[in-house]
Amino acid sequence: MSKMAPARPAIQRSLSVSLTAGPAAPSEARRYVRAAIGAWGVAADSYTAALLTSELVTNAIMHTAGSVGLFVTSSRDHLHVYVYDASRDWPAPLDVGVEAEEGRGLMLVASLSAQWGWYRTSVGKAVYFTLALDKDQDQDGKD
Repeated sequence: MSKMAPARPAIQRSLSVSLTAGPAAPSEARRYVRAAIGAWGVAADSYTAALLTSELVTNAIMHTAGSVGLFVTSSRDHLHVYVYDASRDWPAPLDVGVEAEEGRGLMLVASLSAQWGWYRTSVGKAVYFTLALDKDQDQDGKD
């Protein structure tokens, strides 16, 4: 008689944090995302996840006052990061010149994530990205 392994739950772990909108928020958000990836043993590139999180949090603090929400989940195949703010303005990727010092954040998010987008919430919006997990590694990050 053979037994099938139980299916992994759709969402294995989640993290929800409120960040004070200010210069330290992107750094704090990067630390939370890296710590979650490490603690959960998620086979995701922590550098890319931290970079994209930083871009979304930076945009949020530039366009809203008050707190910014960070919500991170891990599913069987993906890491999802959501950044919530009180602004009703949609994020808009910019077409910037090669010499521009800013304005490329959403372009990075679009090019390095498996998926990204935004949706309206009752108090503002959420902007999110998804990273596909490395299927060649198990959940402990080992081959």
